[in-house]
Amino acid sequence: MRIDIITIFPKMFEPVLGESIIKRAKEKGKIEIYLYNLRDYTLDKHHKVDDRPYGGGSGMVMTPQPIFKAVEDILHRTLAGTIPFCSAQGRRNTKKTKILLLSPQGKKLDQKLAKKLAKKKHLILICGHYEGVDERVRQFLADEEISIGDYVLTGGELPAMVLIDALVRLIPGVLGDKKSLNFESFESNLLEYPQYTRPAKFRNMVVPNMLLSGDHKKIEAWREKEAIKRTKERRPDLLT
Repeated sequence: MRIDIITIFPKMFEPVLGESIIKRAKEKGKIEIYLYNLRDYTLDKHHKVDDRPYGGGSGMVMTPQPIFKAVEDILHRTLAGTIPFCSAQGRRNTKKTKILLLSPQGKKLDQKLAKKLAKKKHLILICGHYEGVDERVRQFLADEEISIGDYVLTGGELPAMVLIDALVRLIPGVLGDKKSLNFESFESNLLEYPQYTRPAKFRNMVVPNMLLSGDHKKIEAWREKEAIKRTKERRPDLLT
């Protein structure tokens, strides 16, 4: 998978992309991630990427020109020199690339959506900022808008990092244990069962005897029961 990230704060990504599972995925050649500074694509001599909104109002809005230009530059690099036409008269003409706008107005990210996006070969992530982006980016450029929750953040950089982390671990060969994905929270619409490790007794707090029994069938049944119980208590909406 290839992920291209368009942002006005590329340095925010460096600590995250250079650690843990994402770092290992890059080293294994499972994923390529490229950062693009949106200010490099503006025609404004001061490298401005925002302007006052038409009709008045508070805050600033990200202008369409540098965003369209950045996306077209990425498509030029990845589609052998062919730049799909991006305008009101003709949208992009490629099925290989999915362009995502990180926005609080978007579809909420969940495990089902993460699995779907993890199957894509190429994603372009547009990190919004300020009071939002010019509506023409939504209408004629982005394929989909993604939100990580019903709250407002300063920009789309943190949501982009969350999305990347959720996707990378789903790519085959990234995690060492393939089976581990089958028992995580939100698989089968259940939260994960309680987990314990050594020691069996810690400060008078003990591990359930069932997990020490060695009977794998009974342990599996216990885990399923506990997962359902925990989901009913904490996220009953997942069971509807």
